[in-house]
Amino acid sequence: MLFQRILIAVDSTAVAGHAAEVGLELAEALHSDVAFIHVVDPAVGLGVESGVSASENIEAARQDAKGLLTSLTRQTTHGANVRRQFVAVGNTAAEIAKTATAWPADLIVIGSRGHGRLEAALLGSVADSVLHHARCAVLVVPAAR
Repeated sequence: MLFQRILIAVDSTAVAGHAAEVGLELAEALHSDVAFIHVVDPAVGLGVESGVSASENIEAARQDAKGLLTSLTRQTTHGANVRRQFVAVGNTAAEIAKTATAWPADLIVIGSRGHGRLEAALLGSVADSVLHHARCAVLVVPAAR
Protein backbone atom coordinates (compact mmCIF):
# COMPACT_ATOMS: atom_id res chain seq x y z
CA MET A 1 0.00 0.00 0.00
CA LEU A 2 1.28 3.42 -0.90
CA PHE A 3 0.63 6.11 1.64
CA GLN A 4 -0.27 9.07 -0.53
CA ARG A 5 -2.01 11.13 2.16
CA ILE A 6 -0.52 11.24 5.65
CA LEU A 7 -2.30 12.88 8.60
CA ILE A 8 0.12 13.87 11.36
CA ALA A 9 -1.38 14.49 14.81
CA VAL A 10 0.50 17.12 16.79
CA ASP A 11 0.39 19.09 19.98
CA SER A 12 3.05 21.18 21.69
CA THR A 13 4.92 18.23 23.27
CA ALA A 14 8.34 16.91 22.31
CA VAL A 15 6.77 13.50 21.67
CA ALA A 16 4.46 15.00 19.03
CA GLY A 17 7.36 16.95 17.54
CA HIS A 18 9.33 13.73 17.13
CA ALA A 19 6.32 12.00 15.55
CA ALA A 20 5.94 14.94 13.15
CA GLU A 21 9.58 14.60 12.09
CA VAL A 22 9.12 10.88 11.43
CA GLY A 23 5.89 11.51 9.53
CA LEU A 24 7.46 14.24 7.41
CA GLU A 25 10.49 12.08 6.58
CA LEU A 26 8.18 9.26 5.52
CA ALA A 27 6.06 11.66 3.45
CA GLU A 28 9.16 12.97 1.70
CA ALA A 29 10.40 9.47 0.90
CA LEU A 30 6.99 8.46 -0.47
CA HIS A 31 6.20 11.82 -2.13
CA SER A 32 3.02 11.97 -0.06
CA ASP A 33 0.71 14.85 0.75
CA VAL A 34 0.60 15.79 4.44
CA ALA A 35 -1.99 17.32 6.70
CA PHE A 36 -1.46 18.28 10.32
CA ILE A 37 -4.16 18.03 12.97
CA HIS A 38 -4.31 19.45 16.46
CA VAL A 39 -7.31 18.76 18.67
CA VAL A 40 -8.50 21.05 21.44
CA ASP A 41 -10.16 18.77 23.97
CA PRO A 42 -12.45 20.75 26.31
CA ALA A 43 -12.45 17.77 28.70
CA VAL A 44 -8.74 18.34 29.28
CA GLY A 45 -7.87 21.34 31.43
CA LEU A 46 -7.35 24.38 29.24
CA GLY A 47 -5.92 26.60 31.94
CA VAL A 48 -9.13 28.47 32.66
CA GLU A 49 -8.58 32.03 33.79
CA SER A 50 -10.99 33.76 36.11
CA GLY A 51 -13.46 35.97 34.26
CA VAL A 52 -13.01 34.07 30.99
CA SER A 53 -15.90 32.00 29.64
CA ALA A 54 -15.42 28.41 28.51
CA SER A 55 -16.10 29.39 24.90
CA GLU A 56 -13.51 32.18 25.06
CA ASN A 57 -11.04 29.72 26.56
CA ILE A 58 -11.68 27.19 23.78
CA GLU A 59 -11.33 29.91 21.14
CA ALA A 60 -8.00 30.98 22.65
CA ALA A 61 -6.83 27.35 22.55
CA ARG A 62 -7.96 27.11 18.89
CA GLN A 63 -5.94 30.22 18.03
CA ASP A 64 -2.89 28.79 19.82
CA ALA A 65 -3.34 25.56 17.83
CA LYS A 66 -3.52 27.47 14.55
CA GLY A 67 -0.30 29.24 15.47
CA LEU A 68 1.38 25.94 16.31
CA LEU A 69 0.36 24.39 12.98
CA THR A 70 1.42 27.44 11.00
CA SER A 71 4.79 27.46 12.77
CA LEU A 72 5.25 23.74 12.20
CA THR A 73 4.40 24.09 8.51
CA ARG A 74 6.86 26.98 8.10
CA GLN A 75 9.61 25.01 9.84
CA THR A 76 9.16 22.02 7.55
CA THR A 77 12.47 21.55 5.80
CA HIS A 78 11.54 18.22 4.28
CA GLY A 79 10.32 17.86 0.72
CA ALA A 80 6.92 16.83 2.08
CA ASN A 81 3.95 18.63 0.58
CA VAL A 82 1.91 20.06 3.48
CA ARG A 83 -1.59 20.45 2.04
CA ARG A 84 -3.87 21.07 5.03
CA GLN A 85 -3.99 22.11 8.65
CA PHE A 86 -6.89 20.95 10.78
CA VAL A 87 -7.87 22.29 14.20
CA ALA A 88 -10.70 20.34 15.77
CA VAL A 89 -12.53 20.64 19.08
CA GLY A 90 -13.66 17.51 20.90
CA ASN A 91 -12.36 14.14 22.01
CA THR A 92 -8.82 13.93 20.67
CA ALA A 93 -8.83 10.35 19.39
CA ALA A 94 -12.31 10.60 17.90
CA GLU A 95 -11.52 13.85 16.08
CA ILE A 96 -8.28 12.45 14.67
CA ALA A 97 -10.06 9.33 13.37
CA LYS A 98 -12.94 11.40 11.98
CA THR A 99 -10.61 13.82 10.20
CA ALA A 100 -8.57 10.95 8.76
CA THR A 101 -11.75 9.55 7.23
CA ALA A 102 -13.03 12.91 5.96
CA TRP A 103 -9.74 14.12 4.41
CA PRO A 104 -9.19 11.05 3.50
CA ALA A 105 -5.84 9.88 4.87
CA ASP A 106 -4.09 6.61 4.04
CA LEU A 107 -1.99 6.82 7.21
CA ILE A 108 -2.16 8.56 10.58
CA VAL A 109 1.12 9.32 12.36
CA ILE A 110 0.82 9.91 16.10
CA GLY A 111 3.27 10.01 18.97
CA SER A 112 3.10 7.93 22.12
CA ARG A 113 4.60 8.77 25.48
CA GLY A 114 5.31 5.09 26.03
CA HIS A 115 2.95 4.50 28.93
CA GLY A 116 2.84 0.89 30.10
CA ARG A 117 -0.30 -1.21 29.74
CA LEU A 118 -1.49 -0.53 33.29
CA GLU A 119 -0.99 3.22 32.96
CA ALA A 120 -2.73 3.27 29.57
CA ALA A 121 -5.64 1.25 30.97
CA LEU A 122 -6.04 3.65 33.88
CA LEU A 123 -5.45 6.91 32.03
CA GLY A 124 -6.57 6.02 28.56
CA SER A 125 -4.30 6.43 25.60
CA VAL A 126 -5.01 8.66 22.63
CA ALA A 127 -2.73 6.62 20.38
CA ASP A 128 -4.36 3.36 21.48
CA SER A 129 -7.83 4.76 20.89
CA VAL A 130 -6.86 6.05 17.44
CA LEU A 131 -5.48 2.58 16.61
CA HIS A 132 -8.84 1.02 17.42
CA HIS A 133 -11.08 3.60 15.71
CA ALA A 134 -9.21 4.67 12.59
CA ARG A 135 -10.24 3.31 9.21
CA CYS A 136 -6.72 3.60 7.86
CA ALA A 137 -3.25 2.51 8.91
CA VAL A 138 -1.76 4.11 12.03
CA LEU A 139 1.93 4.59 12.77
CA VAL A 140 2.56 5.09 16.49
CA VAL A 141 5.94 6.74 17.04
CA PRO A 142 7.48 6.22 20.50
CA ALA A 143 9.12 9.06 22.36
CA ALA A 144 12.67 9.77 21.24
CA ARG A 145 15.20 8.24 23.57
